[in-house]
Amino acid sequence: MAKEVTLMINGQEITVPAGTTVLEAARQADIYIPTLCYDPELSLWGGCRLCIVEVRGWKNLPASCITPVRQGMVVETESPAVRHARRTLIELLLANHPEDCLACERTGACALQDLAYRYGIRQSSFTGKRRNHTIESGNPFIVRDMNKCILCGLCVRVCSEIVGRSAIDFANRGFFSKVAAPMDLPLERSECVFCGNCISVCPVGALTGKPMWGQGRRWEIKKVQTVCPYCGTGCSFNLNVKDDRVIGVTSNPDAPVNGRWLCIKGRFGFGFIHHRERIQMPLIRDPFLFSKVNWDQAIGLAARKLKEIKAKHGPDSIGVLASARCTNEENYLLNKFARAVIGTNNIDHCARL
Repeated sequence: MAKEVTLMINGQEITVPAGTTVLEAARQADIYIPTLCYDPELSLWGGCRLCIVEVRGWKNLPASCITPVRQGMVVETESPAVRHARRTLIELLLANHPEDCLACERTGACALQDLAYRYGIRQSSFTGKRRNHTIESGNPFIVRDMNKCILCGLCVRVCSEIVGRSAIDFANRGFFSKVAAPMDLPLERSECVFCGNCISVCPVGALTGKPMWGQGRRWEIKKVQTVCPYCGTGCSFNLNVKDDRVIGVTSNPDAPVNGRWLCIKGRFGFGFIHHRERIQMPLIRDPFLFSKVNWDQAIGLAARKLKEIKAKHGPDSIGVLASARCTNEENYLLNKFARAVIGTNNIDHCARL
């Protein structure tokens, strides 16, 4: 068994395995410590410093996300020194951050905005030169506004550690630092596969999904969990619904198979739902024109025709094509129908390759 360590956080005695960070120990005890660059599924970074705490006997304020617990450690997460340092850090971030919260896509779901509210910061006391990056929106999937980037590195790490593409990284130094593709090329000319996982970890409005741009505020959207229809992996996500229309897809951290991670099809391939050319009711060709019928008529005709063909030519004269835009359960039933009812193994799927 791993050695256990006992420490005090805000007067509460906590016992955790050795090697646990102070931040993880606090979260296990439901003690809040703010973070902007931390993610439990990514490597430790310690860049934003907002998770600093005060440790009795220590001269500095360590970042709790990279500080392992020690036996007998006494930690304060909201001491006057910690609150003062956090306020200064937030003001430094806001000093070079656009003040367009009224029009920002992430209003109501922005971690920096939430922290400014929590610590009562209305405006930064720091002034100076501001960045003026061009908003990148040349691709159909991701809008990148590097003026809002806080250099937390989450997008860089998720692209490297989860997706395995390393399409972006930090470029330049000091005030001119930013996250960019190699040679500062647009994303569409990089190794980016447009999975959008960087969007799911971005804590501010630097990265947003283009299909949802201007479609609605977060508090106006109803989230409906469903399973992705594009392959048999079984990934699930949240459909974002406003006014009875699906306006986008966002990750569901509680998804049992994939967590927050999705591919380009799962995150952005929802346009067919409300496409103007989508067939919404059965059609029967008679003899050359299509006429609309109800489901009972369509199913009855299909059943009669299949019986006739099977009786005349045998079950292997029938082939079945499954769809990637149906649910896994529906495709399972189609598979069972083909093999058990019709009696053929002639079944294929458009996403098999």
